[in-house]
Amino acid sequence: MKEYRFIVLWAIIFSLSSSLYAQKDSTEVENPISISCDLMSRYVWRGTDFGASPSIQLGVEYSKSGFAIGAWGAYAINFQGYQESDLYIKYTFHKEIFTVMVTDYYFQSDLVSQNYFDYKKLTTGHVFEAALTFNGTEKLPLSLMIATNVYGADSKKINDDGTVGENQYSTYAELTYSFKHFDIFMGTNLTQVDRDKGESGYYGNYMGVVNLGITITKEIKITSYYNLPLTVSLITNPQAEKVYLVAGFSF
Repeated sequence: MKEYRFIVLWAIIFSLSSSLYAQKDSTEVENPISISCDLMSRYVWRGTDFGASPSIQLGVEYSKSGFAIGAWGAYAINFQGYQESDLYIKYTFHKEIFTVMVTDYYFQSDLVSQNYFDYKKLTTGHVFEAALTFNGTEKLPLSLMIATNVYGADSKKINDDGTVGENQYSTYAELTYSFKHFDIFMGTNLTQVDRDKGESGYYGNYMGVVNLGITITKEIKITSYYNLPLTVSLITNPQAEKVYLVAGFSF
């Protein structure tokens, strides 16, 4: 049954994208399909370095009338590196001020044999997350995202008898303020774990800031028609006592 669910999902994506070619309008219309390709010096997500390697990050998205569905992946280029392949669906509403989003994160490693179609809560490599984002306004360039893991490979609670229990429903919140030339951000782990039982957290073992930093983007002129965006981020994780300087190009 799991395989059929996967096939149905991709059939929906294909049918949506195929609607582009069914249009016979003589006027030029905006393409609802977008693609992205980023080359990053490191893949640092919510304060954690995944792969300790340069990362190629790819994305494809179909969007229309506030609705979007897409896929995104990150692939470490070192030998036997960290890999990630995600599917998501989102809807932006109320004059583009709010966005609701559900993401299926899938994490895999060349060192571990995994089955993509395994959705059992104790063995799956998938994490399903529900998120709500306030996107800010032109006068208030402040965004706030709150995201909770609702199923899958989330950190687990430990029962009183020492057995593995249910998900912790790990929750993360991130606040970003956009200035003219740079953004500052702060991400917080909102889940408290019971260290006495041996629990560990998905974002950190304590509630508190796990992702703090600044991002600067500059466009490098390549030709009179094309500029290459360069992004540099200084990222710190106060809880893990880590700091990263990450750079990347977007094509």
